[in-house]
Amino acid sequence: MTQMRAFALCLALALACTFATVSGWDEASAVRLKTISARANGSGASLVIEATEPMPYVATRPDPLTLLVDFGDIDAAGVDNALSAGGGPIASVSVEPAGGRSSASRVRISLAEPLAHRIRSERNRIVIDFDRTPGRSLVYAPRPAPADAPDAMLALQADRRAIDPIAALGLDRPAPAAALPAAIASSGAADGTQAPTATTPPAPAAQAPAGPAPQPGQTPAVPAPQPGQTPAVPAPGQRQFTGNPISLDFQGADLRAVLRTFAEISGLNIVIDPAVQGTVDVALRDVPWDQALDVILRANKLGYIIDGTIVRVAPLTVLASEEAERRKLTEEQALAGTLSVLTRTLSYAKAQDLVQLLTRSALSQRGSVQVDARTNTLIINDLPERLETASRLIETLDRAQPQVEIEARIVQTTKNYARALGIQWGFQGRVDPTLGNTTNLAFPNSGSVGGRGPNGTAVDLPVSGPSSIGLALGSINGAFNLDVALSALESSGNARLLSTPRVTTQNNIQAEIAQGVQVPYQTTANNTITTQFRDAALVLRVQPQITAAGTVIMNISVDNGSVGPTYNGVPSINTQRALTTVQVDDGQTTVLGGIYASNERETNDRTPGLSRIPFLNWFFKRDQLSDEATELLIFITPRIIK
Repeated sequence: MTQMRAFALCLALALACTFATVSGWDEASAVRLKTISARANGSGASLVIEATEPMPYVATRPDPLTLLVDFGDIDAAGVDNALSAGGGPIASVSVEPAGGRSSASRVRISLAEPLAHRIRSERNRIVIDFDRTPGRSLVYAPRPAPADAPDAMLALQADRRAIDPIAALGLDRPAPAAALPAAIASSGAADGTQAPTATTPPAPAAQAPAGPAPQPGQTPAVPAPQPGQTPAVPAPGQRQFTGNPISLDFQGADLRAVLRTFAEISGLNIVIDPAVQGTVDVALRDVPWDQALDVILRANKLGYIIDGTIVRVAPLTVLASEEAERRKLTEEQALAGTLSVLTRTLSYAKAQDLVQLLTRSALSQRGSVQVDARTNTLIINDLPERLETASRLIETLDRAQPQVEIEARIVQTTKNYARALGIQWGFQGRVDPTLGNTTNLAFPNSGSVGGRGPNGTAVDLPVSGPSSIGLALGSINGAFNLDVALSALESSGNARLLSTPRVTTQNNIQAEIAQGVQVPYQTTANNTITTQFRDAALVLRVQPQITAAGTVIMNISVDNGSVGPTYNGVPSINTQRALTTVQVDDGQTTVLGGIYASNERETNDRTPGLSRIPFLNWFFKRDQLSDEATELLIFITPRIIK
């Protein structure tokens, strides 16, 4: 009997110690709520809640006229159940149990008018200031009613990537076993109203005065900005939170208990992984509850996953490991099965060209592809479902490609003009007594003068191969002779060379056509003479690509080579080349470009000094003028053969 009494006493002491231990709030149950007092002032009112020791709390605003302050394990037996503020903006204050726990208490504050509030901690006291100062507004968002799919779940579902480790690590997530209910997947709330748009609640100092409280089923209106006030717009990529504004003040509180507090605030079904451990030290004022939850999870390296209407919170490493194992199991299940063989003889595509594409896009790790080049056949060995994927891919790729006919017109024109004017003249004179003329001197009694040019002329500036006019003058006795020959030349010519190469090729296949000669030349190396050849030809290379719009993109190379002068026994090649990429409509003609060359030459041959005598200078000079111009034009016309 004595042993039974001792056992009962030990059990009672153990239970007492258990209930006296910190339960989620890291505060002893010996904390008592001492007094609650209120006083009004000119700008509003203040409410003071005093306890025996510092106490953590959670403040929520379910509507503009109500403020709830929840405490953890605290004794509120010594405080009146209902208090009055004496006619100020605070209508009434009451103390009641919170969250269905006897050790948790809630202070409910009812207001006579909507006022903005601010909470601050002063040692063992919590001071709540209600302010009606112009420019301050009420921080308020309606608290969602408990339902199968609360708005809190919608907010988490929309922003799950922000703290979802699986999405953050870039892992592939398999389809969940149970899909979200229709109420969660839809954009409406549980009561059929439109879910509020995700916006970040503005700070109290930047909000407009609150209006009437929204009616049930009505979305609260967003207050308009005041004059001179810029509305807050979230930056691109910035998260947006839609939870009810709450105030938190925890010091060394147990992390698991804090997460359970969020379950009560949001109405979510939260499951906490056993690996979640730690403490929370936060002091937040009027922030959305989902933002507060996000900050706490990030600070403790936690994430969450959603399964139906249940939110599971676990460390990031645990979630990543589970996702990797789940993906590995899915892959193993997908690779399990009997392999089958598929043979496909291709008509248009080359079997060897499709091996790498099929291996990367359609086959599993167990699959393999072999090619029979003789019959252009693919032999595929893989799982049946992968063979169906490979078969559909082969049907898509093994199709006849349209052909393109490319016609090129190469026009080369040459124009030349030449003009030349030259003169030849000479003279001979004699003074001789035998001719009957004399100098009447003893010396010199006779003499002669005449032209001394190569052809016996004084001025020899002729034009080669010209038309000429000659004039010869002389005396009867031959004492003086004058010969004049005027030569002139003018020539002009036009030439046109037209080449029309035409070639047909398949889509994305390069074609080439050439016409010309090969010019031989010899080289000597190590006492060995080798004859080599160089091409002097018109070459057209083109690779067409047919677009989905019916146009043709062409990579074109045109070479027009001809034999040029010979240097040291080696002929030169005159080259004209065009290399470009163009896009042309079917059947339309485009000009790739042109090469225009002009050569002008003017030559003047003169007799020094005498060629500057006015009116007589034509007898002492030769003028030559030549002008030659060549032009090359290239036209391309593609035609799709369907």
